[in-house]
Amino acid sequence: MQLARIDDTSDYLIAPDPQAPRLTRSVAGTDQDGMAVTASVVEERPLTIFLNAQEIVTAMTIGDYPDYLALGFLRNQGMISDADEITGVDYDEELETVIVRTARKTNYEEKMRKKTRTSGCAVGTVFGDMMEGLEGVRLAPALVRTSWLYSLSARINRTPSLYLEAGAIHGTVLCSGDRPLVYMEDVGRHNAVDKIAGWMLSEQVSADDKILYTTGRLTSEMVIKTAMMGIPVLASRSGFTAWGVEIAREVGLTLIGRMKGRRFVCLAGEERLVRDADPSDVPDEPRRAGRKGAA
Repeated sequence: MQLARIDDTSDYLIAPDPQAPRLTRSVAGTDQDGMAVTASVVEERPLTIFLNAQEIVTAMTIGDYPDYLALGFLRNQGMISDADEITGVDYDEELETVIVRTARKTNYEEKMRKKTRTSGCAVGTVFGDMMEGLEGVRLAPALVRTSWLYSLSARINRTPSLYLEAGAIHGTVLCSGDRPLVYMEDVGRHNAVDKIAGWMLSEQVSADDKILYTTGRLTSEMVIKTAMMGIPVLASRSGFTAWGVEIAREVGLTLIGRMKGRRFVCLAGEERLVRDADPSDVPDEPRRAGRKGAA
């Protein structure tokens, strides 16, 4: 199995743009030998999300796709649904705000009081009653070919990205079979997931046959968000938390972690894996290739 060309992003619907303005800046410093160096560092800026007239949250983000981030955040927090009529998404770059407007009147003051901090980096939050939304969730029993996993891992981790340009960032990719479709990055993995959720909501994309790939830990928050989006498979280069595994097993989500080269570990949904690739035929990941598993 050959590794994908590092510059080939032609079949992505959305791919990272490491050279996009405002996402990084060059900062002068010195190295371990006291020599002058210039480092490319990721920008981080606030984005305040409103739902109709109510301020919901201020998230720290790199600043791209604010409309998808707002829609996805509200969707994943259960504040809007696929059935809602979205009448407008208004972004003000100067004020660093985005307002999502719905035909339905909304009031989430009580829900806001239940907001709690989670293990997500940056400002990851999940509301106290979010677990209640999982009670009726049963994901599609989608089969997963191991050949897809190997192909996706090789392709995604060699795609030009902000991570490879500057580091200090997480990536999340929506995939179909062995094809990566939408690749989002942000300073918090929850933001990257929310951008994908917002894109899916905006484009009315079905989740039943999709795979979500993330560079971050497979925590309870990541599993909950994936399940709430209706995606039946979640995979990562990184490891697991016990609660994340328990929730995945409860809702029927296939959970695969520690995906590096020919290696991976499946802790939920093993019965849906189709082992159609011989691991010995898969090139192991070179020490310097790709990215490290993000924390």
